[in-house]
Amino acid sequence: MNKAATELRVIDGLRTPFALANREFSQVDADELGRLASTHLLGRHPQYVSQIEEVIFGCVGPGASLSNIARVIALRSGLPERIPALTVQRNCGSGMESLAQVFHRQGREVGSSFLVGGTESMSSYPFYFSDKMKSLFTQLNRAKSPMATMKAMMSFRLGHLSPRIALLEGLTDPTCGLSMGRTAENLAREFGISRESQDAFALQSHQRAAAARELIQEETMVCVTDKGALRDDSSVRPQQDMEALGRLRPVFTKNYGTVTAGNACAVSDGAVALLLTTSHQGREMDSLGVVKDCATIGLAPSRMGLGPVFAIAALLQRNNLLLGDIDLFEINEAFSAQVLACLEAAKSRDFCTRELGLQQALGEIHQEQLNVNGGAIALGHPLGASGARIILTLLKELKRRGLKRGIAALCIGGGQGSAVLLERTN
Repeated sequence: MNKAATELRVIDGLRTPFALANREFSQVDADELGRLASTHLLGRHPQYVSQIEEVIFGCVGPGASLSNIARVIALRSGLPERIPALTVQRNCGSGMESLAQVFHRQGREVGSSFLVGGTESMSSYPFYFSDKMKSLFTQLNRAKSPMATMKAMMSFRLGHLSPRIALLEGLTDPTCGLSMGRTAENLAREFGISRESQDAFALQSHQRAAAARELIQEETMVCVTDKGALRDDSSVRPQQDMEALGRLRPVFTKNYGTVTAGNACAVSDGAVALLLTTSHQGREMDSLGVVKDCATIGLAPSRMGLGPVFAIAALLQRNNLLLGDIDLFEINEAFSAQVLACLEAAKSRDFCTRELGLQQALGEIHQEQLNVNGGAIALGHPLGASGARIILTLLKELKRRGLKRGIAALCIGGGQGSAVLLERTN
């Protein structure tokens, strides 16, 4: 059966709670987080295990000991050795890319199933020795005599111990030289987004997540660690208020910045697993929804936060849809400024004609349609997992509300945007 005669369905999904880095999951590696989500999901649907053709997981920083972490997750989840596995890395879009890899495959056979998702242990991101310390170790290794060893040791200075922090380096774009937070500051200035509006958006994220606690539990599992049982995302602050947010200092541009730790996403650990299957187009079967299309678009790295607008525009054009045809949106909340900039860009005729080649504005994405149960500012953003998380969240909410169509989108460090068009099936 060729691709044209099939459709890709999301049967179900499950995730761990997202924990603040260096907290509840500090001793749990990314492969174990992925295994937990995968085994619990497959335990719900054992009938699909024999049909799984491949396991595909996204992960940004798996660590040297977890090469091809998708394969490690597959084997440690008890799947047969014959099932291959692939790890994908598209920065923050990695979890979404795991699903897109399946969608874009030619000649998908009806009845094939795939386990996809994303995982990230940001607690496990390492500190590296400085270049000076590496040079010292090299000299010591090459020393052929006690005198040469002593000479190398005499060159040691305390400054040699200053580490390179992998997380900070990974969140800085090597082509434009800007951290992700600085790119958000760029957008805040470009679109005139105030500090107050950013804090208000962050507050809304926490309030919505707190109010939707029981709904969110429908997509999460209980994880038991050496620090106890974790049921809910640990970064949600039900008592958050504007006064507390207003006291936080800018992080990325000290003198005139507006981006703070309070209106940016939380650095987190967590994993998401999705079970996909192919079926005849139009066939009724129990599933969360159908993947109608996937798009990834490039843009300037210094404005990477606008990626969702570019990707959403591509999806709408390819599928002959208008923004008003979409019932719900999930746009990953890397920063308040970044999401708010996307909303401004979408309704700007000038932006849409100049940047997207359209004849008119995309239109307005209303707050009542967007991240209705909170987003990454409250829930957390494990880099490789978030793309899969917003797909699961969106499908669950479409089903609850009896709505038809939604788009999940996110910005991607390095100057990209990805989006997925989803439709509810029943």
